[in-house]
Amino acid sequence: MSTQRTLRRSISCAGIGLHSGNKVSLSLKPAPADFGIRFRRADLGGLEVPATVKHVDGIRLATGLTQDTVRVDTVEHLMSALVGLGIDNAIVELSSAEVPIMDGSAAPFVFLIQEAGVKELPNARRYLKVLRPMTLSRDDKRIALYPSDHFKVTYSIAFDHPLLRQQSRTLRITEASFIDEIAPARTFGFLKEVEMMRQQGLALGGSLENAVVIGDTGVLNNGLRFDDEFVRHKILDVIGDMALVGYPLIGHLVAHRGGHGLHTAFAAQVLADQDAWTLVEAPAD
Repeated sequence: MSTQRTLRRSISCAGIGLHSGNKVSLSLKPAPADFGIRFRRADLGGLEVPATVKHVDGIRLATGLTQDTVRVDTVEHLMSALVGLGIDNAIVELSSAEVPIMDGSAAPFVFLIQEAGVKELPNARRYLKVLRPMTLSRDDKRIALYPSDHFKVTYSIAFDHPLLRQQSRTLRITEASFIDEIAPARTFGFLKEVEMMRQQGLALGGSLENAVVIGDTGVLNNGLRFDDEFVRHKILDVIGDMALVGYPLIGHLVAHRGGHGLHTAFAAQVLADQDAWTLVEAPAD
């Protein structure tokens, strides 16, 4: 184990926002050490929801957070980008309840973070290092964490569709690998699911430009960004959902046919199973 301390990080003092016409719908702003990630509803007078698993509520094909009367939906892609780029503390200011879907991936948020800049804070970053296996199963869905010297994800999916009968990928997650291999992977769904989400008021403005839509005969978009874009996006999702643990992970995360409900339930189980992990101040070399 390295003895060099890794410092916590936040958005730089400048901050930056995503604009929709003359309206800022999402802004990233700096925060001090130990602040964590918090979603702030500018349209509700600045009321906040901490990005922690105890505030998870109402999983509907996306991850939502609530505190008292405040709600924020579809947080997983932005959370994945923040943890993928090593951001521990930030204010995410929104002018509505849903994080913008953008192109359905984490790449626009990566760009936003890079444009804002990153600053190191004086406190050492603490990592959750897995000491023994932890598992959760629901029917044919499984997720587990195993001891490892690095943060690594293995994900496999299987659907009753000729295009994605089965896909699997294993990747050590670093800032570089996240940016290049995971962040661009777009959310995907079957045409009937996309129509249902729109009826429920989710993913408003959804189109072939911000999701990979699968019809009966194949992908309705022009093409995929990766041959295995589907499983890469599931890795993106699980990174974002597990970020709600509140610490970057040192362990091997393995999931099969998971979803936001399974991911977030497992995040809560990990926090509760305190003899299965310890907090350390340095990752492995």
